[in-house]
Amino acid sequence: MNWVEQYQNRLTTAEDAVELVRPGDRVYIHEGCGTPLPIIEALLRRAPKLWNVELVHMLTFGSADYTRPEYEGHFRHNGLFLGGNTRGAVQDGRADYTPIFLSEIEGLFTSGQMPLDVAIVQTSPPDSHGFLSLGTSVDCGLSAARTAKTVIAEVNHQMPRTFGDTFIHVSRVSAVVETSRPLLELESEPSTPVQERIAERVASLIPDGATLQTGIGGIPDAVLRFLRSRRDLGIHSEMVSDGIIDLVECGAVTGDRKRIHRGKIVAGFVLGTQRLFEFIHDNPVFEFHPTSYVNDPFVIAQNDNVVAINSAIQVDLTGQVCADSIGTRAYSGVGGQVDFVRGAARSKGGKPIIALLSTAKEGSISRIVPTLNPGAGVVTSRADAHYVVTEHGIAYLHGKTLRERADALIAIADPKFRGELYEFAARAHYLENRRCTAESRALPLS
Repeated sequence: MNWVEQYQNRLTTAEDAVELVRPGDRVYIHEGCGTPLPIIEALLRRAPKLWNVELVHMLTFGSADYTRPEYEGHFRHNGLFLGGNTRGAVQDGRADYTPIFLSEIEGLFTSGQMPLDVAIVQTSPPDSHGFLSLGTSVDCGLSAARTAKTVIAEVNHQMPRTFGDTFIHVSRVSAVVETSRPLLELESEPSTPVQERIAERVASLIPDGATLQTGIGGIPDAVLRFLRSRRDLGIHSEMVSDGIIDLVECGAVTGDRKRIHRGKIVAGFVLGTQRLFEFIHDNPVFEFHPTSYVNDPFVIAQNDNVVAINSAIQVDLTGQVCADSIGTRAYSGVGGQVDFVRGAARSKGGKPIIALLSTAKEGSISRIVPTLNPGAGVVTSRADAHYVVTEHGIAYLHGKTLRERADALIAIADPKFRGELYEFAARAHYLENRRCTAESRALPLS
């Protein structure tokens, strides 16, 4: 039987496809812009016939209604990275959160520690050889599809076909649900003036020829806008957004100085708009790979001058970085921050950067804190911290004493909180019992 016959034999409706999900199954759901909504909606309609089904995924788009109270006993979500659609259920105890480095998630599937019964993915239509591309979201979905006992694919005729390690063959798929619908988008929000000031400071640390990793949000998007005059930048990042398009088109991103995947933009997934989906479709400049490869610190470090830009919820005066929780309440996930912090640190000339606003809640709370909130998770350890950037300056922490760290971090805190930070640092014997000249400790904007 050729692949065309196999494909035709597997064509079905979403309602029939989810009949393959059985009580007690562990089901992986494709994430991001590749979230297979029509199949999820059919699965919800099947809920009365299901119980104890574990739904495993990272950040998905859509409402994630399976985390609502009425689905308790039928579905339980296990979040490997949380979004706004799932964190409330985790905080209320209706869902679970697994803290794990993004680079190590796929190992749970391939080792059998977290065996998958079903993987639900979204793909492009098959090519002339019967291969389906995972398009916008290779990340952990490809490994899930390769290891799950059953694969249900939403084959969306509007999903871009992308290059790299993105393909599964029709023969690996148990059920095909054809659709033609716009992908879910993530619109960039305009950066605030404060975010722009932080971005300008971060950009000052990025030389020509650097290889970049950036995340989601106003600060990373603003950083990209400050880089249009750079030359020969490269991209090796778990995630790519719309902002990369302008850098490619203006010639700032060429990848010519990369040591591996020279001339290529390497990513695990994209989060963006239709403009980005059209840009990556059949574009050989992009190479998508599973995050077990993209986020491997030893792979990352093979490029020189890797600049990794990540964010945080809090940073304490010793340099400990909390990025996944607010106290005991899980908020997002460990993600790829440590993967890239360590990869950049090992890179020749590399710079791991934590960039954050100095305050939260309209300036009423400092995010540079004496100690992390009780129960807060340490994502990046004090020994891993290098650069911390706020709108007030740049603190360099690597190889510094506790006294030097406290002094540098107080200098980049909001001025109205520096006094109380100093008083704590003095009581903790981080600093001598005298006023530090905090304003002079932040690195100048060059």
